Amino acid sequence: MAHPLPIYGITVDFSKFKTNTESAEVRIGKFNSPIKHAEGKSLCETFSPPMLLWCLVCFRMFSRGDIFSLHVRYKKRFVMKTKDITLDPDDIFLATGGQEYIKLYKKIRIVVNLSGNTSTKAEQAASSGQSSGLLPTTSAIFEKCPRFRILVIGKVGVGKSSLIDQVFGVDKQQIVEHDKPGEAIIDKEFTSPENNRFVLHDSKGFEPGEVENLTIVQNFIERRRNMPDLKDQLHAVWLCFQIPHAGGRLLETGTEDFLKSKRDGTLGDVPVIIVLTKYDKLIEHVERTLDEASLDELSDKAFDELVKRKAEAEVQDTCIGPLEEFSGSDIPHATISTEKGYEETLTHLIEITESCVNQHLAPEAAVMTSVAQRVHPGLKIDALIKFGKQRYWKALSSCPMFKKHQMQDCLRVLHNDIIDVWNFRDPHHHLHSQEFRELMMNMVDKIQAGSTVDPTKTLTFGLSMVGTIAGIVSALAGPAAPIVVPIAAGAVVVVWVRDVYKMSHVVLQRFMAYIMHLTLVLQTLFIVSEGRELTRRAIKLAVKCYVASSISEEVLTRIQDYVGGLAVLELADKDTLDKIEEMLQFYKIDGAQVTELAAQMSNLQTNIYLLPDEPW
Repeated sequence: MAHPLPIYGITVDFSKFKTNTESAEVRIGKFNSPIKHAEGKSLCETFSPPMLLWCLVCFRMFSRGDIFSLHVRYKKRFVMKTKDITLDPDDIFLATGGQEYIKLYKKIRIVVNLSGNTSTKAEQAASSGQSSGLLPTTSAIFEKCPRFRILVIGKVGVGKSSLIDQVFGVDKQQIVEHDKPGEAIIDKEFTSPENNRFVLHDSKGFEPGEVENLTIVQNFIERRRNMPDLKDQLHAVWLCFQIPHAGGRLLETGTEDFLKSKRDGTLGDVPVIIVLTKYDKLIEHVERTLDEASLDELSDKAFDELVKRKAEAEVQDTCIGPLEEFSGSDIPHATISTEKGYEETLTHLIEITESCVNQHLAPEAAVMTSVAQRVHPGLKIDALIKFGKQRYWKALSSCPMFKKHQMQDCLRVLHNDIIDVWNFRDPHHHLHSQEFRELMMNMVDKIQAGSTVDPTKTLTFGLSMVGTIAGIVSALAGPAAPIVVPIAAGAVVVVWVRDVYKMSHVVLQRFMAYIMHLTLVLQTLFIVSEGRELTRRAIKLAVKCYVASSISEEVLTRIQDYVGGLAVLELADKDTLDKIEEMLQFYKIDGAQVTELAAQMSNLQTNIYLLPDEPW
């Protein structure tokens, strides 16, 4: 299926290039377009309508005619020379945040505009990073490992396509559209424009007496294991089985041999997780076979607990016992269902997967496991903390990288890191828009601290926020009423964002508030959007709910209390990082809460996706 990649403009900055650049032109296939001179030593051109590159989504390849390059003419020692700089469309498609793609060739900086932002030249320069030179932490990690790579093995009908759809938030028809007997081609890479942070390899299950597929899978894992780059290696394997009824056979000969090869080390360190599917069917079976006479005195909660215990006992007898015979007692496994009411089983699966990848592979692969998945908000926050510790968060009090930069440039790079980790379905780049950035900067300035925080208080973020969402939705004037955000986007941006960074208690408080407010707004958006494509209306509802909740004031109170107690900022970097982590861990949604959150949200008629989108 063809998928367009719009190019809205290109800027070439050669201010650090010693020789004089005479001209440059964009070349896409047979199409040529000269780039005009801009202010200083730079060239700039916008395209209206945008130029389109086309990719074949299923294969992540671009057509041969769409070679994208920059043809540069420059003078060296009085001799005119030319150079063609190739811009890889696949790298552009995976550009951090989707706003822009930046390529450095020697000392020439090339910025490809992917967002169609119509801001002023000064704002465009700042957005592209030309004026700051600050790059998101995610850039380096995504360059090393841009996607989580997983092999899913299982027979037709076991539920692979529904599993991928739910965990990674994509359209099952686009990803596993080949799910027919004999059609799984293991080397084929399947990706989706709805989530470009994972790549799927698919294999049919092991049939009785059939050894060919076992050899294919083993050879594939071996090839991937020996590839030098982390991005090409296999990061995890999900081996899927449908939970059989009592007395049913779980394993075939090929599966037994595969598990033995994992146990004896033939498959190397790649994590293999057993996924036992259609847990809901087992629950229904257990409920039907219970003795009704013994249930009269049980409460609903006691009944549910009884059913769960009996189901777990049956899983142990029919699945785990046979598995351990061939794989050993330490094989990781998860029972899952993709039906409503079982969301917690998917968060458990992704927790196990992330833990196994973290144990056996490079840390970048484990982080990308959390970035790629879209079922567990708590793991998003854990990944965000890991990103923060690598660069900017670990020196917020005395950050040498921020010196001589405007506050808005510093906030922009913090913003990009947080947005990139959450990895929402945001094809229109609303979360990277200038309007949303301004809304968040104004939030830092406008939210007032609440009363003193009770240190003994325990607060469940998700369930508390659902209550706030319900109140706001019911208070809307009508189902089509626009959502009015108390901190309006597009308002005059607070003056301090244009100040040059300098170490102070006020600046530290603003940094901490921006990180906390943005992260918790996005966690609220996770609840509101329910995995669907983002709209401005959904984002505004999330912002309105967060601002209206007591949590926003409580967060600022915690920050003010902390910053006010600091005596020497130069010595506070480690303590500040620990404080941010402590607050994020306190407010994050635990995986065990996801099922209850989904149930409560399903009862709310928010109508945010039944209406046309609205302006900021």
